[in-house]
Amino acid sequence: MTIGPDKIYNKLYKRYRLVWLFGSFVCILFSSTMSVAQSHPPRPISISVNPTEYMKFGAFFQGTVGGSVILYADGSRSTTGDIIGASLGYSFSPAIFDVQADLGTRIVIMNGPDVVLTGSNGGSLTLHLGNSNVGSPFVSKVAPPGKTQVMIGGTLTVGTALANPVGSYTGMFTVTFIQE
Repeated sequence: MTIGPDKIYNKLYKRYRLVWLFGSFVCILFSSTMSVAQSHPPRPISISVNPTEYMKFGAFFQGTVGGSVILYADGSRSTTGDIIGASLGYSFSPAIFDVQADLGTRIVIMNGPDVVLTGSNGGSLTLHLGNSNVGSPFVSKVAPPGKTQVMIGGTLTVGTALANPVGSYTGMFTVTFIQE
């Protein structure tokens, strides 16, 4: 018995038709699958940062060697070397910023370089910015108009009384808030 060309054609046609139907089914199956992910925040993402309290180291007495005055993000203060913290009616405080951002916004805090503070009676001190109370990066957990209070401490390096005479020392530092 011989198989004619019509039967071979019909067999191949059925096989290709089956492969084509299967392929079409797979394509339809994958094209109808929906992926679900976290929704995107509104664009453009915006944050606002406002300083509410300037960094203040308060009053202190310096000895013959010098040392440092450390302001912590929690508002406490300590000293090293022969520096003695004093009250004398002068308050101390870390720098405080109010940050307003959309709920769930990831924010990185980037401290600027060390800063030289200039004295009113001559001399200079070096300020090194410290950590914040919220860490970095942090995620905004408050929806506007609510604000996240960010406190940043620092370390003031104090030399001898000759190098750093008594007086007021001022300067500017940079803190960058980057939303991601």
